[in-house]
Amino acid sequence: MISTMTQYQLVNGNLDRSMRVVAADPIVDRETEYYLENIGDVKTIDEFLEDDRLFSFAMKAAGLSDMTYAKAFMRKVLEEGTDDRNAFANRLADERYKDFAKTFNFVRYGEAATSFERAGQGVVDNYHRQTLEENEGNTNDGVRLALYFTRKAPDISNVYEILADKALAQVVYAALGLPDSFATADIDKQAAYIENNIDLADFQDPEKLDKFMQRFSAMYDMKNGLPLATSPALQLISSANTTVAIGQDLLTSIQTLKLGGL
Repeated sequence: MISTMTQYQLVNGNLDRSMRVVAADPIVDRETEYYLENIGDVKTIDEFLEDDRLFSFAMKAAGLSDMTYAKAFMRKVLEEGTDDRNAFANRLADERYKDFAKTFNFVRYGEAATSFERAGQGVVDNYHRQTLEENEGNTNDGVRLALYFTRKAPDISNVYEILADKALAQVVYAALGLPDSFATADIDKQAAYIENNIDLADFQDPEKLDKFMQRFSAMYDMKNGLPLATSPALQLISSANTTVAIGQDLLTSIQTLKLGGL
């Protein structure tokens, strides 16, 4: 198996071609065609939930495949929309539900909700990207995580968005060399620690984001016994400004952290 960074660069460096390959897959093409031909005919939430192929396609596109079975939960997301600050989706920590309610905004637009570009080709584009990431994950889950993080990172506005998203959190934990037990620490103390070790503004700079992905990839491969891409990746880790101790000592330090600083 090649390194996580090498495979990530092969896919991400020629993303348009990678997406075309996914779109050309017979199964993906068939499901895409069905979605585009039928989503515009959906006028109500009931119709949407009753068509398993449409609903499953939309859920996968939103990165919510594991919640496809929870139709009662998703009905509540759709029925309350996002206009009311107290709407169900707005009260959930996971931003994906709010995005889903905005994409299929029956509350605001009624029968016209599925006529917008975001509910048509926008969903298809997201479906293809999700499929690409899943396909890569079948070979190396680190590549899936890297592709997902690269897609989401520029829009992260606070560390709680990272902590609310398991995949984003996995990348950050790995990049910082944090043990699995870190996730059990108090959520506010986790946030304080990450804020002191990561500048979220860096994720809006492609060059800095790439360096972060190099760090993640190297740490991920070290942890999982995979080959490292290049020695500079190791140099990047050893020369980083912040040194993180891996193990129970770190968890103890997090648990005793005073909010507002280390």
